[in-house]
Amino acid sequence: MGGTIKSVFNRLDLRGTKKPLAELLPQLALDSIAPRETVRELLDEVRLGGDKSVRELTIRFDGVDVPVAVVSGHRLEEAWDMIGESLREALRVAHDRILSFHVGEVRNEHAQDSGGVSISSVAQPVDRVGVYVPGGLATYPSTVLMTVLPALAAGVQDVVLCTPPGRDGEASQVVLAAAYLCGVAEVFLAGGVQAIAAMTYGTESLKAVDVIAGPGNAWVAMAKQEVAGQVGIASAFAGPSEIAVIADNTCPPSSAAVDLALQAEHGPGGRAWLITWDAAYADEVESATRKIVSLSPRSRETRTTIETGGFVCLVDDPLQAMSVVNVLAPEHVQLMFENARSFVGQIRHAGAVFIGNWAPASIGDYVAGPSHVLPTSGTARFSGALGTADFQKKMHIVEVSKEGFDELRSVVAELAVAEGLWAHGVSVSERERWADGGVSK
Repeated sequence: MGGTIKSVFNRLDLRGTKKPLAELLPQLALDSIAPRETVRELLDEVRLGGDKSVRELTIRFDGVDVPVAVVSGHRLEEAWDMIGESLREALRVAHDRILSFHVGEVRNEHAQDSGGVSISSVAQPVDRVGVYVPGGLATYPSTVLMTVLPALAAGVQDVVLCTPPGRDGEASQVVLAAAYLCGVAEVFLAGGVQAIAAMTYGTESLKAVDVIAGPGNAWVAMAKQEVAGQVGIASAFAGPSEIAVIADNTCPPSSAAVDLALQAEHGPGGRAWLITWDAAYADEVESATRKIVSLSPRSRETRTTIETGGFVCLVDDPLQAMSVVNVLAPEHVQLMFENARSFVGQIRHAGAVFIGNWAPASIGDYVAGPSHVLPTSGTARFSGALGTADFQKKMHIVEVSKEGFDELRSVVAELAVAEGLWAHGVSVSERERWADGGVSK
């Protein structure tokens, strides 16, 4: 249980620098943790071998033989009955807040009528979603809620949950209980790359899905990168946890330290950054972090993350801190300094931002409402938090009257000639011939 940080946070002093920050900040490479070629080989094993390969890989990586990977509905109900009432109530509160947020997020139909052209855009849910709930280092019933409920709010009718088995060959009881609360009827015991492969390609006992959602380690994130396009991947690539805490001496050092630890305790591959313009305060936070790590039951996981992906970054001022965040594009950003709110508009690339000393990222992880499945590894540059849009696709409906056609036909004909697309142009001239023949509708 004990332990200290063997080598302190990595230090990065950017004060007074004139160089582009992108050249100075370390970049995270998934390939260094999860070799891409190995991941491809594992994906192919499951694609070709189905259930048999999933079972063999589970033995290899999880150290347990699971002859039957499908969890019965009876077992889900049993798990719900067996957890304590206080935990059931906590899950209910989180469930209701998360579902309420995402129901409110659902896109309304957009419609426009202009000059005889009627256009509507309708959001259609995908048919089947697979959610991945990690295991091994910790138990994540919150991830069940944060992945399943946005899908249900989007209108998805068919959700399967994949989660790795424990050493006893069973799924976490509280994960099964959360699945039961959400109405999940299908749970498949598989983790890591083999779970992503099973959901993508299907097996004898698991039907393939249309979209995969949920966080995971670097191997899971790499697997999702590899299958993207064969299946939809929701919310960029949610991999190892990350946090950037931006703080000054208006925030108690112990608070900044524990907030760094709360993401670092997920384990290796993540990032934990303290960004400040106060060198003395940085020292205080670092000292407090040592103490937090020594007290944590998850000291090993926390220490490993801080030793490899932990940084104390000294900057000139809050504005430069925001620039650092935009280059890192981290999963979580925590602002705990004077007048923090006035700087929020400077952040362009982040999964979620938490403002003030009373808003630890744990509130977002469990119960604030928005999904805690967020982009990692810099993918916040082009992607955002998991939401209902990840489980829907837009379908356009276009209706054109004769008057609308008359107004636009010459434009279509001109553009068709410019692009050399003969049939596009004929589709207009043919309808002009109809009109000359008396067709009006």
